[in-house]
Amino acid sequence: MGAKNCPETPRQKMIAMMYLVLTAMLALNVSKDILNAFVIVNDSITETNRIFKNKVDANYKTFEQAMAIMPDKVRDAFEKAKKVREEANKVVSLIESMKYEVIAQCEGLTPEEVKKLEEEALKNNKSFLAEITSKDNYDIPTHYFFKGCDEVKGEGSCKVYELKKAIIDFKKKMEEYLGKYKDKVNLGLNVEKEFPTIEGDRTASWQITNFYHTILAAEVVLLNKLILEIRNAEADVVGMLYASVDMEGFSFDKVEAKVIPESNYVLIGDKYRAQIFVAAYDTRQQPKIIVGSDVDTVNLQVLGNQEVIEGQQGKGIYEVPATSVGEKKYGGIIEIVSKSGQVMKYPFKSSYFVAAPTATVSPTKMNVFYIGVDNPVSISVPGIPNEKVRVTISNGSISSQGNGNYIVRVTGGTESVINVSADMGGGKVKPMGSAKFRVKKLPTPKPYIAGQPGGSYSKATILASPYVTAVMENFDFDVRYDVYSYKFTYKNAAGDLIDVQGTGYTLTPDMKTKIQNAKKGERFWFDDIMAKGPDGTKNLGSVIVKIVN
Repeated sequence: MGAKNCPETPRQKMIAMMYLVLTAMLALNVSKDILNAFVIVNDSITETNRIFKNKVDANYKTFEQAMAIMPDKVRDAFEKAKKVREEANKVVSLIESMKYEVIAQCEGLTPEEVKKLEEEALKNNKSFLAEITSKDNYDIPTHYFFKGCDEVKGEGSCKVYELKKAIIDFKKKMEEYLGKYKDKVNLGLNVEKEFPTIEGDRTASWQITNFYHTILAAEVVLLNKLILEIRNAEADVVGMLYASVDMEGFSFDKVEAKVIPESNYVLIGDKYRAQIFVAAYDTRQQPKIIVGSDVDTVNLQVLGNQEVIEGQQGKGIYEVPATSVGEKKYGGIIEIVSKSGQVMKYPFKSSYFVAAPTATVSPTKMNVFYIGVDNPVSISVPGIPNEKVRVTISNGSISSQGNGNYIVRVTGGTESVINVSADMGGGKVKPMGSAKFRVKKLPTPKPYIAGQPGGSYSKATILASPYVTAVMENFDFDVRYDVYSYKFTYKNAAGDLIDVQGTGYTLTPDMKTKIQNAKKGERFWFDDIMAKGPDGTKNLGSVIVKIVN
């Protein structure tokens, strides 16, 4: 269900990019860097939610002003707008309650205590998620959301399905309020479709994809992202209801100026772009827009260095290079000529954030690259879709596996550097950072006899598993070495040491007979154990076997 032939808005594109970054992160073993990345993204979404909520409230204020001017003309759309606010607040309240409850269960607190912690963090300009100690816990969140559910489909009497149903009901009601205009609004919130799994061989429901076996940090970010999507849908529906009212007869001294940025998140070297216009004003007007660092809304004076923008078709484009990091504020005045010929002035204010280009390059298993094996690496750039990320390596080869995951192969050397850039569109590629990795040879495996590294054996233990094997102890990679020769040594009746050459990894029948007839305390030696692996052949050394019974 949803809009047709309706392109995504800039806000929806920004939300979609955040979603791509998060889903790439969800596929990784959680390291400190990844947890920090979730904290950064959550802080950005929280701040965007705060700013966006203020803008949504401003839309309702505009509706109230129109209602005061022409109540008969506006009343129907205004009553629907009030219902939109009520339904949006209800869903947001449900999402926030689930967020507080799942954090409370992980932290051993009450939901009220968690809510207070978040309020204090926002008040003191601190990162709320950074203070959560159980960010990497996934057992408790999964139990919280899926208790009472079918864990294959994620359906039943459980929290995650309750959330999905609430979102579906919200979308249906929004479409009812929009009526004949529903195809003009892209509501997003695509919770009813199936999503490809990480393996790519099947699909899974929205609730399984987003909440099953995901860590607490990821779920907090996803819940805050859902709030942003609800507010985005709310703003678009209210905007369409407002636009559906014929504004031609309005008194323009009550209309407010509007600023719609393409994005509130800008990288250094790029440009911040925003549309500035008077809501519902005649597009045949050519407004004059004066922009400065701030605006005195009482005296209608622009502060700081001023720039004049000549508008076209009722709006102007404000564009400024992003040269330094941090929050950037601006304000100004829109001047238009009313039907009576009087110059009307409308103040506006807005802000945006400039961030330095950053790339997150994380080894999925270890902090080095090993020669001769597949080394998995995850790479992401906050705010950039995975398909726009470009990756090269100085030593070896790197191939994409999808969703921000890569495989690195190295054949030698001592160091590799991964360089990350991003396709910014228009043929422009921007460097995003690099990461340096050590290159090492694979460690030598340990020789094992009958499944253990030497020592005391019963004859039954050896005869039940008469094999000489190579074992990679405490090594995260799935690497195999095959033993192809060894030397078996024993004492004969005269006390002489007799050497027998073994081929392959299995003891010969004669060797097994020697062990079967051995007395308690008798010893056997396995020397010059040779094995072949991804990086060639290695001598694994020796193992001494002592018969105890």
